[in-house]
Amino acid sequence: MALTDSQRATLRLFCDTVVPRIEREPDPGGFWARTASDLGVPEGVEQLIDSLDEQFQAGLCQLLDAIDAQGIARMPSQLSREQILRNLSLASPEAAGGVQALLGMTLFLAYGAPDPQTGRNPNWELFAYPGPVLPPRQVPKPIEPLAPEDGQTLEADAVVVGSGAGGSVIAATLARAGKKVVVLEAGGYFNESDFLGLELPAYQEMYWRGGPTPTADGNVNLQAGTTLGGGTVINWTNCLRTYPWVREQWARGFGLEGVDTPDYERHLDTVLERIGATDALSDLNGPQQMMKRGCEALGWDFRKVVRNAAPEGYSFESAGHLGFGDQSGSKNSADKTWLLDAVQNGADVVVRAHADRVLVEGGRAAGVEATYGGSAKIAVRAPQVVVACGALESPALLLRTGIGGPAVGNYFRLHPSIALFGVYGEDTNAFQGAPHAGLSHEFENVEDGYGFLIEGAHYTTGLTGSAVPWTGGAAHKEMMTTVRKGASFIALTRDHGHGRVVIDGSGQSVPYYEMSDEMDQRHARLAVEKIARLHHAAGAVQISYLADGLPMWRIGDDLDAFIERAQRKRLGPGGAKLFSAHQMGTCRMGTDPQTSVANPWGELHDTPGVFIGDGSAFPTPSGTNPMISIMALAHRTAEAMVGTREPAAVAAK
Repeated sequence: MALTDSQRATLRLFCDTVVPRIEREPDPGGFWARTASDLGVPEGVEQLIDSLDEQFQAGLCQLLDAIDAQGIARMPSQLSREQILRNLSLASPEAAGGVQALLGMTLFLAYGAPDPQTGRNPNWELFAYPGPVLPPRQVPKPIEPLAPEDGQTLEADAVVVGSGAGGSVIAATLARAGKKVVVLEAGGYFNESDFLGLELPAYQEMYWRGGPTPTADGNVNLQAGTTLGGGTVINWTNCLRTYPWVREQWARGFGLEGVDTPDYERHLDTVLERIGATDALSDLNGPQQMMKRGCEALGWDFRKVVRNAAPEGYSFESAGHLGFGDQSGSKNSADKTWLLDAVQNGADVVVRAHADRVLVEGGRAAGVEATYGGSAKIAVRAPQVVVACGALESPALLLRTGIGGPAVGNYFRLHPSIALFGVYGEDTNAFQGAPHAGLSHEFENVEDGYGFLIEGAHYTTGLTGSAVPWTGGAAHKEMMTTVRKGASFIALTRDHGHGRVVIDGSGQSVPYYEMSDEMDQRHARLAVEKIARLHHAAGAVQISYLADGLPMWRIGDDLDAFIERAQRKRLGPGGAKLFSAHQMGTCRMGTDPQTSVANPWGELHDTPGVFIGDGSAFPTPSGTNPMISIMALAHRTAEAMVGTREPAAVAAK
């Protein structure tokens, strides 16, 4: 759906209203005078619009027509053009969502997109952002994927759909037990030879739908991995054990036999050992040092993060780019550990293979049909099928197939996160060091096993630019000048409420999530207070809540009044920005076929031979970065699949 000339002209005016020319001296590097058009942003946004589904494209085109009808081209001043955008945001929720989408794309490209000629964005100088630290290293790829022909059928004992934290563990365990395994991965295969250390290419190549993507209702911005090794290739290496109270809830409330016994510790120990989890390489960067200082001043818990990293090749400087792929090669991601183990034990891997549906014959699993390379139709015949393509795509596969029962797609959990940004009196060098090297567990169990972790964030230029709420062209640029002295602290909330994933007319996943649960709202408000006080105790000179209107505290202001003002913001569009890198629970395990998709060992209630092997199997959210819990449950399910699980009576001892 190409833009008309009128829509294209309106888009340019929109982008230059969001990132305008501001007359200010001195202006070293030309930051204040630089417009979105100077950076080629309108052309980039048009390309992004072209990549969206037709319904979303049509909505944005209608929005551009509405902006044009408001006479933006005739407005004599920057302030009058800004007012048009504010007025449209108030017109309807749909209009507000469209304006926010265009704002996000504009700001992301203005601050994140590198110049094709230089490989750098001229705004990076403002942030003291060094850009890529290391050039790509030519490293052999130890896994050689199959290249099946159109119409080819592969034979196996088990087919694993998805190669991330759960799928890789199950594939390795089954292959080690002597089963012939085929792994299907929808994404491509990338390693150090491909990692550029650049945000935009990483999103396009290795993230679900090309990068941060809002839920269909616009409430939460999602990040998920789509590459060989799944989210483990681009996550932030936080290795946390499943909480005891979560394990007890899963065992007593959902019948997950043994997860509250020492046997589950064995699963945890096994996966942590294989990925080399350690806190020896958790050097604190500037923001994490600020967090530590604030926690110590308040008497709160603070500890180093256990990370799946190897000393060989470890680099503090390049660790800040982990979300774009680890250039150093020190991250023990699934493609370097469990998946490689599977291949060395005879497993085959097919990349760029999108699973279309599960084959079911006689009420039992019979394999998977997939599209390879975008057009070729292939099949894998196998009596065991493991659905492990993430909590966004696993329910879509089951729904396209028509199996799993009434709970498929329900109980969608996200660990929705809010963020407060503190400005300090010195450069924080936030772009260095692992994104997660320190955190606080102080509020992990506020109420009945629910609460929040206080963690850091992965510092990027594009995501930072689009995460800072836009209240006007000059005001946003002013905020961006503080980034080099800033630190973001986030509250990772263990959500009590939930959303849902459905499919559209073409069978594609459509996630919905509203943070409306009363407990979750209480905890979010508490998190706003606690993180504000943490920044204050750490010595911040300015604190901003990443919410509409950008509530702000400065030295001399009343901190309690700021907290109360920030807490009144709603959670979602028109209020606080919500982020999620953890998707869980849409195909959960349990004993009740009406409220769960799989039995307590991961096998579908209604389709024997089909197993759930990823975070969608969680009965409730883990409350921690979920990689280790996913791996441990997957290891437990894999042992059940090969018949080596311990009887409950033995495990209890």
